[in-house]
Amino acid sequence: MSRKRVVVGVAGGIAAYKACSVVRQLAEAGHDVRVIPTESALKFVGAATFEALSGHKVHTGVFDEVPEVPHVRLGQEADLVVIAPTTADLLARAVAGRADDLLTATLLTARCPVLFAPAMHTEMWLHPATADNVATLRKRGAVVLEPASGRLTGADTGPGRLPEPEEITTFAQLLLERSDALPFDLSGVKMLVTAGGTREPLDPVRFLGNRSSGKQGYAVARVAAQRGAEVTLVAGNTAGLADPAGVHVEHIGSAAQLRDAVSKHAPDANVLVMAAAVADFRPAQVATTKLKKGGASEPSAIDLVRNDDVLAGAVRARADGQLPNMAAIVGFAAETGDATGDVLFHARAKLARKGCDLLVVNAVGEGRAFEVDSNDGWLLGADGTEAALEHGSKTLMASRIVDAIGALLHSGMH
Repeated sequence: MSRKRVVVGVAGGIAAYKACSVVRQLAEAGHDVRVIPTESALKFVGAATFEALSGHKVHTGVFDEVPEVPHVRLGQEADLVVIAPTTADLLARAVAGRADDLLTATLLTARCPVLFAPAMHTEMWLHPATADNVATLRKRGAVVLEPASGRLTGADTGPGRLPEPEEITTFAQLLLERSDALPFDLSGVKMLVTAGGTREPLDPVRFLGNRSSGKQGYAVARVAAQRGAEVTLVAGNTAGLADPAGVHVEHIGSAAQLRDAVSKHAPDANVLVMAAAVADFRPAQVATTKLKKGGASEPSAIDLVRNDDVLAGAVRARADGQLPNMAAIVGFAAETGDATGDVLFHARAKLARKGCDLLVVNAVGEGRAFEVDSNDGWLLGADGTEAALEHGSKTLMASRIVDAIGALLHSGMH
């Protein structure tokens, strides 16, 4: 990505220290980062820290460096404004259009995407005044992240915790990658997403698995939640990925456990996204003790049996009327070409065989799709439509997948 001008605003909350990581990550990504703290923010983190991380002087008022007119210029020139943390007070001042310090003046002059990352006590976040302010900013086109739930100041816990810096910078990068805004268009939608690889036990220490990292499924869950959906994520092996903010996560191990979790949550869901890499086979017998070389337990062969096809099962259940709320089912296909046909040939056949509404297709191979941070592919529709998904971050690809899901829901396909 080309070098962009990013303004990071920092409001006065205890989570201001996390802004240091946001600034560092954006600067390390190659962007020109300017930090604008409020006076209250500097009570938590000193100006010297932000100056060292960004390489720019830090000011809070509109009367600093007046000849450069920073209260107008910074907003005009920015490609993105990120406010992390955003306090309840700053949300209110942004909604009112205040311009009583350098940060709020910059917000008024910015015509680029604006990303707010709220952090406050649960009572403040849930207060009707804050809810109205968030709704107003979203209606104006700003992106207001849902906060995480967890430990707050003191012994309090609940929603209102600042999302982790990696999550904030992920959405910052997404807004820089997308050529359009990120809408808040899935309010009221219940989405069930599966992610990661399953592990099929062979003995107490060994298993059959695959190379899926879970990053693409996590990205879909993360983007959907920040577009307003109520998301449940069924996660297999995901190599220690942090749970996305605002998402209910249920961790499983085997294909059978994933099947049971989907069966439990699918009746309430409007959308099912099967991004998990579910093992097609499992060992017919699971040893109760470790298999050893040279001993009586050393296997000469491993017999395999088929696992249930969870995606096909969900399609059948909907057709049978068991999933009355299910409006869209999305499958994933990791394909390679062979002597009988290319990737798309096999993907089209899989879409017809599975009967889902959308199929996300990835060409896989060394350094492609699995265990990497970028992706590309195709999106095939049951109506015969085909669209290329351009190469980019997995979060960008997730946002395009969620775009297609939103269009499907709003078209009233089912």
